[in-house]
Amino acid sequence: MMDGMASEETRTPRSTTTNTGGPAVSDPATPGGGPSTRAWTTRLVVVGIVLAALNLRPAITSLGALLEEVRDGLGMSGSVAGLLTSVPPLCFAAFGVMAPRLARRFGPSTVVCAGMLAITAGLLIRPYVGGTAGFLAGSALALMGIAVSNVLMPVIVKRWFPDRVGSMTGLYSMALALGTAAAAAVTVPMTESLGGSWRSGLAVWAGLAAAAVLPWIALVRHREAPAEPPSRARETERARPELRITRSRTAWALAVFFGLQATAAYVTMGWMAQIFRDAGVSAGTAGLLLAVTMAMGVPLAFVIPRVATRLPHQGPIVVALGVCGLAGYAGLYLAPAGGAWAWALLLGVANCAFPLALTMVGMRARTGAGVAQLSAFAQSAGYLISIPGPLLVGVLYQHSGGWGLPIALMAGLMIPQMAVGVLAGRARTVEDEAAR
Repeated sequence: MMDGMASEETRTPRSTTTNTGGPAVSDPATPGGGPSTRAWTTRLVVVGIVLAALNLRPAITSLGALLEEVRDGLGMSGSVAGLLTSVPPLCFAAFGVMAPRLARRFGPSTVVCAGMLAITAGLLIRPYVGGTAGFLAGSALALMGIAVSNVLMPVIVKRWFPDRVGSMTGLYSMALALGTAAAAAVTVPMTESLGGSWRSGLAVWAGLAAAAVLPWIALVRHREAPAEPPSRARETERARPELRITRSRTAWALAVFFGLQATAAYVTMGWMAQIFRDAGVSAGTAGLLLAVTMAMGVPLAFVIPRVATRLPHQGPIVVALGVCGLAGYAGLYLAPAGGAWAWALLLGVANCAFPLALTMVGMRARTGAGVAQLSAFAQSAGYLISIPGPLLVGVLYQHSGGWGLPIALMAGLMIPQMAVGVLAGRARTVEDEAAR
């Protein structure tokens, strides 16, 4: 699959890399095994990345589709349901920061494999453990697996495909968007086909997560020949200067950009269907509109990273996505039902700031270790920033009695999102900034 992809210049030197956990291993692009073995391993990595990405959002969007049934079934109050919408970014921030340390200790592939196992277990047990507390605990287990995998996917892409960061980030982002849209679109009809039980409708997604475990088990068991003796690897690691990521302005800009785009995404996933329903759109059509918004990420998530890696500055893409977001919010404010399909498409384009952010994470650091630190910092800080968004939208909606103020808030946040995105898109690396 990857043999036919065009090589892309990502402005990162292609050199021997070190596994971020355990003994040093040869760069997959360098000789360290037979050609057939390297080709088999590379294809297995591609399969693993795609299957992992498919599982990084169904735990959230499947719950959104059945939230009313879950609330009724568990006797969940409105305030607890509102808290539930903020649990994903909270878990992503809390657990994502642990990912680089775990990767150094056990290796990225092992941590992602454990993450897929955690997603499987969390999705399987949360509908059946009983009570709101058990449901939240099962959700947190699944979200923990998602959090560490979120952070380490750019690291794995950078390590295995250093000259194809755009293509592989696009493939990974496209699979993530596909999983997001599929869970939003098919959870309700699939639940009905399973007898109407919301417990079965949520638990069935554990099967997809279990399938994602298999290639990662094979990758964990597969060991490549060391590129250098372990003692030499340890000396190299000690000689590498510590990267003080908080000294980098680009890292901060990328973290804020990540947080603002995540705010928009979670508000869209949590509230957009309700906006359309309050405007007179039927429940079925509102769900379909949300699925269309999520599905826009499938083709664009593959195209945008490839374009981004060919540009010296990613600012123009940031601005174009922001303008689409402003137009979509303006349409929701002025004529939510009349142009519903157009607004859903525009907001779907705007939500593609996520794959752009992932691409910039891979481009703004030179080394695998730098990508790991930048990914953890940008995603953890970014998800912390995004936590208040869905809650604030709900508060404004409740107190104002309409969607005018919440939509105005989201449109207003697009302005700083574009500003920090332009700063994050400049051609520089966090290593250089931190050194200064």
